[in-house]
Amino acid sequence: MIALRILGAIAGVVVIIATLMSAVRTVILPRGVPVRLARRVFRMMRVLFELRVGKDASYRRRDRIFALYAPVSLLALLVAWLTFEFIGYTLVFIGVGIDPLRDAATASGSALLTLGLVRPDSIAGTFVSFTEAAIGFILLALLISYLPTLYGVFSRREAAVQTLEARAGSPPSAVELIERFWRIEFFDQNLLSALWQRWEDWFVEVAETHTSFPVLAFFRSPEPDQSWVTAAGTVLDSASLAVSALDRPRDPLAELMIRTGYLALRRIATFFGLPFDPNPHQGDPISIQREEFDEAWERLSAAGVPLKGDRNQAWIDYAGWRVNYDTVLLELAALMQAPPTPWTADRSPVIGSARSRPATPDGEEESQREAAAYTKDERDLPRAAARTRSAPPREGARRAGRNGRSGTRRRG
Repeated sequence: MIALRILGAIAGVVVIIATLMSAVRTVILPRGVPVRLARRVFRMMRVLFELRVGKDASYRRRDRIFALYAPVSLLALLVAWLTFEFIGYTLVFIGVGIDPLRDAATASGSALLTLGLVRPDSIAGTFVSFTEAAIGFILLALLISYLPTLYGVFSRREAAVQTLEARAGSPPSAVELIERFWRIEFFDQNLLSALWQRWEDWFVEVAETHTSFPVLAFFRSPEPDQSWVTAAGTVLDSASLAVSALDRPRDPLAELMIRTGYLALRRIATFFGLPFDPNPHQGDPISIQREEFDEAWERLSAAGVPLKGDRNQAWIDYAGWRVNYDTVLLELAALMQAPPTPWTADRSPVIGSARSRPATPDGEEESQREAAAYTKDERDLPRAAARTRSAPPREGARRAGRNGRSGTRRRG
């Protein structure tokens, strides 16, 4: 009997420490580390929200309900932490001599919630009670301190997303952004370079914050037609069109912004275990068809935007840029249930384009497998207006690395 008490107490201590480490890795650790408990809580909440939404729900209904997904999941995570602490300390109380199980559970709940219903007689029981009350306060304080950080980062992210509406419409369009800039005579080299620089900074912050605090990725924009994913795709497409199709001097800042952007999206996709080819080649299929590019070309030409003389080469160059972020962008749009947006959230990745999963550091393979399991069901969820697209192979594609327009050897 004593041996069982000791084993139970040891098991309880393990549960307590594991729960504390989960909270520390989720809230305090400044790096993107998958946390099993948090991942499973969010997955369970995702299933419940999907049941609430239903299979054939409109995007508006889905957006309205899933706006609560991240906040409610955070509260559920706190409940999970407290529940496991309660279970762990119940086992510890049994180990220090409080029985039967009902009395140990009452003592644990009283200490965790600081109710004062039970006062252990032994010194060991009193010490355990004090530590449980302290840990309960710590967990609550961690979540409370977590929220201002989340909302501060969220506000900065959404400020940039909101400014894109005036520039690219709602939902945003890369072609509309270029058209509007041309109409208002915003094509000055310095002005455009400043725009790319601002969005490069935005991508850097999003990559860091959305892996350190992954729940941020699921906080939806205040407006149903907006999303951080579609904003990212629109800006990347705008820069890709600018450097490949517009008849203007080369803009290194645009090219650097594209590289920063797709590296940021890949980093987030890696954290969530989304499949993509980490080393794409120019000539690999993309989700944008040549006909769509031609429509965009004609629209820009009709607006008077100066375009390069060789449309075929412009298409090759654009596809060489797009291939770097095509799959990760569409995978993230599906996972985040982004609003239908031209060239971003109105299609699915090309079948076979995600040839491999990015390599993970030693010791993280199991966590990444869990991440893949976590996201698989979510990627397969019906997405409003999604349609599978397949781009035909392109002849005459230049080798990777030339002018920085491919996915194998890129400038910067």
